[in-house]
Amino acid sequence: MGRRHVLSLVVAFSVLLAFSGAALAADVIKIGSVGPLTGDIATFGQSVHNAVKMAFDEVNAAGGVLGKQIEFIHEDNKGDAAETTNIVRKLIVRDRVSALVGAVVSANSLAAGPIAQQFRVPMVTPTSTADKVTAAGDYVFSTCFIDSFQGEIMGRFAYTDLGYRRVATLVNMASDYSIGLADVFTETFKNLGGEIVESESYSAGDQDFRAQLTKIKAADPEAIYLPAYYTDVALIARQARQLGIDAVFIGPDGFDSPKLVEIGGEAVYGSYFTNHYSTDDQSPKVQKFVQEYKSRFGQVPDALAALGYDAAMVVVDAIRRAGSDDRTAIRDALAATKDIEVVTGVLSMDANRNPIKSAVVLKVTADGQEYVATVNP
Repeated sequence: MGRRHVLSLVVAFSVLLAFSGAALAADVIKIGSVGPLTGDIATFGQSVHNAVKMAFDEVNAAGGVLGKQIEFIHEDNKGDAAETTNIVRKLIVRDRVSALVGAVVSANSLAAGPIAQQFRVPMVTPTSTADKVTAAGDYVFSTCFIDSFQGEIMGRFAYTDLGYRRVATLVNMASDYSIGLADVFTETFKNLGGEIVESESYSAGDQDFRAQLTKIKAADPEAIYLPAYYTDVALIARQARQLGIDAVFIGPDGFDSPKLVEIGGEAVYGSYFTNHYSTDDQSPKVQKFVQEYKSRFGQVPDALAALGYDAAMVVVDAIRRAGSDDRTAIRDALAATKDIEVVTGVLSMDANRNPIKSAVVLKVTADGQEYVATVNP
């Protein structure tokens, strides 16, 4: 066989491979995701990842969307903002995803949002509650309520429902999430007539909170508003009880993890926190989700799992309504989302691409969580 003939065969084979690859690519819609599967807040990312995968698997098993299967590409950012930016660029430029689900925590979404906006790729964060996440631009969306909403809810609940008049705050000054929540809670509580008797702060990575807690103890509050993630909450609560502080801890959705009671034990019993849904909700949609998640992953789905599932389904709904996997078409459909029924309620996008939806207040018990109240926007 001559060299020219061999070369012709090689070229023909290469062209065939290229066409085959294009055909395969045409049969899938790539959706990227970024969140922590390892690191200090791994349970957050694991819950979201599990639920998003479950949602896409359900869609694919039912025939996919627009006649195509969803290819789910998830990357572990370890909860790190710098790692998040690298992953998002990779998902957009190399993997050429049509949309992004994530990031999981506000600090990571604040890093990811501007990149998604720059490349005009729709990004839907399931769980980042900081108000300014969606301010990155018109390609950035959220499917969870924002901090100004949940901070106000707990401020009103503490004053009106729990009857507290004297509350202390303990804030992570390295966290936009923590600072924003504390500001709204404080303003709401004080406007209602309550008093913030002590305001203390700490930095991410701190392990010893006894100096701040000693000052809080001297102020004798009825409750301590702690806008933090479960890892900090459990450690702070244990140290507080060791110092003889019996004030009730109240906080945001960052409390929501099975690890809270596992790490904090009795120190966190009786705490109240705002959250996105309750497994006690007897609606068929909620109970179907809870049972399927338990069957697949062997544990009760926390709110982050429910929000991850919802975000995935909101993206699928937008692709279906857009009739295309074009990034701009998906963005336009997301912006027009109205009255879609999801696990965490009924969701419509507002002008700032944040959802209009309800919230719940839960109480921490030895058995996990107890439903207390639902608060509508």
